[in-house]
Formats: sequence, structure tokens, C-alpha cells
Amino acid sequence: MSGNPDDERLEELREQKMEELRERQGGEGDAAEAQQEAQERAEAQQEAVLKQHLTDGARQRLNAVEMSKPQFGEKVKQQVAALAQSGRVQGQIDEDQMRELLKELQPEQKSFDIRHR
Repeated sequence: MSGNPDDERLEELREQKMEELRERQGGEGDAAEAQQEAQERAEAQQEAVLKQHLTDGARQRLNAVEMSKPQFGEKVKQQVAALAQSGRVQGQIDEDQMRELLKELQPEQKSFDIRHR
């Protein structure tokens, strides 16, 4: 620098502002990191509940649904986990019960009648 006191003061203010920005970004990064860890723990807990309450056939069917319709598959997983945690699932859900659950949770299908004139 040229040694001008105004330039030095301006440089100090820039450094101070940069430090504040770094601190703020670090804090936001920690919050986002903590949120991601919490989400991963919740997903792991949900998977553990599903493994405990679904037979292999039901789990395969749910995975197939999730592959074709990811959002619907996630909705079904949440529903099964909620049922299991509330105690409304006795034993394990087999493939036939999973089919019935999928039918109940499936959104209404719109049908179109096409008439040719």
C-alpha cells in the first residue's frame, strides 16, 4: 500500500468483513451438516424398522415399486414405518399384505374413455 491511513483503514475493514463472512459460512455449513446427519440417522432408523417388519418378499416388492415410482415408494415406506412404530403391525408384513397396502395407498387412477366417431 501507499501508506495512506485511509487505505490502511479500508484494508482493515475488508479483512474484518471477510472474516465475518467466513464465520457466517462456517456456521451455516455446520447447520447444514447437522441437518444432513439427522436425516441420515432418520433414514437408517426407518430402514431398520422396515427390515424388522417386512418379509423378504414384501421388501422385494417394495423395492420394485420404489424403482418404478420413487415418490410413491417413499410414501409407502413412511406409512409402513409409521404403522410399525405405532404398534399396529403384528409380526411381519408378507408379500400379500404388502400388495393390499399398495392398493390402499395407490392414488386414484384416472381413466379415459376414448370414443371414435
